[in-house]
This record gives sequence, C-alpha cells and structure tokens, in this order.
Amino acid sequence: MATTIKDLAKAAGVSITTVSRALNGYPDVNEKTRNRIKKLAEELSYRPNAQAQSLVLKKTNTIGVIISEIKRSNAKDAFAFEVLCGINDRAGELNYDILLFSTNPKKQLHKSYSDLCRERNVDGAILQGLKTSDPYLAEVINQPDFPCVLIDIPIDGEWVGHVTSDNVAGAREAVAHLAQLGHRKIAMINGHMEASVSRERLSGYILGLQEAGIPYDPALVEDGRFSEEGGEAAARGLLQRHPDVTAIFCASDLMALGAMKACEAMGRPIPDSVSLIGYDDISIASYCSPKLTTVRQEKYDLGYQAAQLLIDMLEGRQVRHKVVLANQLVVRESTKRLS
Repeated sequence: MATTIKDLAKAAGVSITTVSRALNGYPDVNEKTRNRIKKLAEELSYRPNAQAQSLVLKKTNTIGVIISEIKRSNAKDAFAFEVLCGINDRAGELNYDILLFSTNPKKQLHKSYSDLCRERNVDGAILQGLKTSDPYLAEVINQPDFPCVLIDIPIDGEWVGHVTSDNVAGAREAVAHLAQLGHRKIAMINGHMEASVSRERLSGYILGLQEAGIPYDPALVEDGRFSEEGGEAAARGLLQRHPDVTAIFCASDLMALGAMKACEAMGRPIPDSVSLIGYDDISIASYCSPKLTTVRQEKYDLGYQAAQLLIDMLEGRQVRHKVVLANQLVVRESTKRLS
C-alpha cells in the first residue's frame, strides 16, 4: 500500500502538521527536521495527495485551456495543436498541469465559463479560438480573482491578460511585398469579422495599399471563414468578378490552399497569373506546390508566452498584461514579379 502522511509522521516521530508544513516549505520548521522528513519521504516513496494538498494551499497548480470548436476539419493547419504544445511545455517547466476543455456555442447554452472552471478546480485559464460575440468573454471580464489569458482576443481587465501577434504589421508587410513586385490589383481573402485578427489583418491590408499609393476597394475583399473550402469559394468569386486581379493576400494559409485550387481550376496558374500570400506558416505551406509565400506566426510561442503570463499573474508577479509577438514574411514560390 502507498505510504500516507500519517505513516511518514510516525516514521519521523513528528506530527502530521509538521510533516505537511515541512514538505510545503513553511519557514517555521527547523531545517534539520525538514531535511530528515524529506529524506524519509524519498526512502518511503511518499507521494502527497494532490487533492488534500490543494485544499490546504487553496491552489491546485492546474490551469485550464479552453479551445472553441475543436474539429477534425481543423487538423490540416494544426494551429491549435502548436499553441497547445507551447502552453504544455511552459506550464510543465513551471510545475503546473494543464486541463483541456473543448467548447462550442451549443455547450455554452448549458454550461458557463465559470461553471466549467469551478467544476474542475483550476487556478486560472487560457482561452483560444473564441469569437468576439462569444458569451464567455463577458464572463471573463466580470470574473474577480480568477486570472485568465486570452490568445488573439484584445480584452483588458484586472484579471485578464492578452497574447497575440502583430497582425497589422504582418498584413502590411505582405501587401508591401506584392506592391514591390509590381502588383496594383491586390485582393484579400479575410476570415470573418467575429475574429479580432480579421479586423487587424484587414487594417494592415488597407495600410499596405495606402503606403503603396493603391486605392482601397472593398469589393476586392471577400471572407473565407478561415477554411480551405471558404478560401476556394472566395477566390473563385473574386476572380470571376475581377479578372484583372493579379495578386491575392489570404488571412490564413488554409484559405490560401483553397485559393490555389480555385486558381488552378480557372486556368490562372500561381504565380504566373496570380501571386498568392498566406498567413500563419503552417507545416504544409512549405510542401504544397508551388510552395506558399506566407507571414509566419510563432504559434508555439503564442502558447508558451500565454502560459508564462498566466502563471506570473497566478503567482502575484507584476507583469504587462499584453504580449505582442513579431511576425516574419517568408518568401517562397507563390509570388512573382508582375511582367
């Protein structure tokens, strides 16, 4: 049978309270006694009861990770997975466990954000993939004494942190690259306006056009809902209505892959007839044909920094509640100088 704290106290010749305080680092335990108890704990293979320990410390060292609408169709871009790897690695390095929650609008009708976290007794939470209209967001702002970090959702609050990439600068750089290649008729396939990143990337697209002296035409912007099918439909519509378009900037690589299909089917080869830029630099971007020029987001770092920020907040450190990561334009084969 497993060694209990009672067994350890008996072996050490001290009270259960002394064992508990020694193992939890309380300063009122004699150092010699503390070392003797720790040595005995190792010899007896004692493992503290996490549930009992959390009741004493009022802390579980567990953070919740809430991701909206995990779907098999999202597996190709693996964006959420890379972010999750970053969260898991940094949390593990700082001796925290993670608990993954998957939610969707239907679930949210029956279980609130606070219910979700309270039931599983997590210390704080990281939220990713939520829309700006999501009912959970109002709860986040109004949840006292419960730190949380939002990825790509710009909300401020005493208990709220925010980690994102510089979406405006990334989109601006993509458009500047196309303009430098001589393109003047540059369309955009955006995600949807319920995503903060869509609004920011649209702003960057417009800014890039302005800096290149190209007038902004809202008719050249189509939403693709961040899906491959949506990107394909948007590209087809844009090129049918505006056959003089010579370049397309997509707000995600997944939509860019769909746009590639549409261009091929319409006899508009990439990059000879249409130059194409994506966003994210998912793994498949460097393997498709032609290889995709894209704006690289540090997806792993988004998760890593989100975990760091949340744990800093949980442990009472003074931190900036907003972290913005830089992007990098990766030029491959899908863009070409206009003849």
